[in-house]
Amino acid sequence: MAGVLNPMARFPASFPRRIIEPAFCGQSELSFYSSGKKINQLPLVESLSLSKRRRKLVLKSSAVAEERKMADNRMLVFVPPHPLIKHWVSILRNEQTPCAIFRSAMAELGRLLIYEASRDWLPIVSGEIQSPMGIASVEFIDPREPVIVVPILRAGLVLVEHASSVLPATKTHHVGLYRDEETLQPIIYLNKLPDKVPEGSRVLVADPMLATGGTIVKTIDLLTERGVDHKLIRVVSAVAAPPALQKLSETFPGLHVYTGTIDPTINEQGFIVPGLGDAGDRSFGT
Repeated sequence: MAGVLNPMARFPASFPRRIIEPAFCGQSELSFYSSGKKINQLPLVESLSLSKRRRKLVLKSSAVAEERKMADNRMLVFVPPHPLIKHWVSILRNEQTPCAIFRSAMAELGRLLIYEASRDWLPIVSGEIQSPMGIASVEFIDPREPVIVVPILRAGLVLVEHASSVLPATKTHHVGLYRDEETLQPIIYLNKLPDKVPEGSRVLVADPMLATGGTIVKTIDLLTERGVDHKLIRVVSAVAAPPALQKLSETFPGLHVYTGTIDPTINEQGFIVPGLGDAGDRSFGT
């Protein structure tokens, strides 16, 4: 009795959002979102005449199309307003948090951010199955299109520790970079990315600290060189700062970034302030 699965089925193109705190972005093509009501919602008025209602429908369609066009051409930064996200960020900030609890908090924060990042992004198949009580219409994540998970070593490993339990089908490729302490430029010491990534692949990149932006930009460059569309990339981070977000916005319009919080600045050494310190050192006790 099961119906034929439809491999072309997809989630809706967008989910409800609202803008939050875009103050510091200035002239950059940068927008900040969290879960909430959809912006520019235009309710129809039933008392209008048919011709006016048609014009209203056209206006509404144009507004939605323009909103989607704008979203495609600028980077979106999502700061989910969930209290658990705020809780785990607070645990990470505390300098008295021991290594084991720091790792656990980073992993739990990563789990929540991955849920948010995958909300309208995963490929699905639909059909019908037989439940104990009757026929049910169902949707599954399509296992034929696994999400590529790319943790940036070291602390990126901890942030995506629960990725396989959140996402039903994944492949993991590791990238290792460190930042030169004098130039603040990223240096690659490990690259396990495939030479070619299948067209249309979705990629989740984990970089706990988006500070100067050099590491995350270099990693996305490596992915785009291998055929990945940067608009299909989702970035998850524990903490982000304006310099990194500005650089990402200028380099990869249309990228989506999900972060636990946005801090106001970085210091001369390139560390986020107030931030949470060196995420790799605190995760592994080194």
